[in-house]
Amino acid sequence: MINPPPTDDHVIVEGRAMLGMLSVLAELHRELIVANSMDGLAAARARGRKGGWRPSLTENQAALAQQLYGARDKTVQQIADLFGVPRSTVYGHLDKTKTVPANRRRRPRGPD
Repeated sequence: MINPPPTDDHVIVEGRAMLGMLSVLAELHRELIVANSMDGLAAARARGRKGGWRPSLTENQAALAQQLYGARDKTVQQIADLFGVPRSTVYGHLDKTKTVPANRRRRPRGPD
């Protein structure tokens, strides 16, 4: 039978106390980070700044992309190449309700 090593009660108590103090300091540090972040965001809002990315296409570029796509003059890839952005950006700026659907030819159905 193996006996566990002897432990002193004061070592366990001191360890718990140290752990408690470290956890209080960690919590204080986290609350300071959150408070500073909120203060920074409030200051930025006061200066008129908003969060997030700036749009890749200006309003005029988005309107031109809509016009080109709606008139079926260019494909989405050609429009993306024109503005130097990926296709997903062009799709994000297109208003699908304003585009004319392409005439899709239906394949004739075979004999039933």
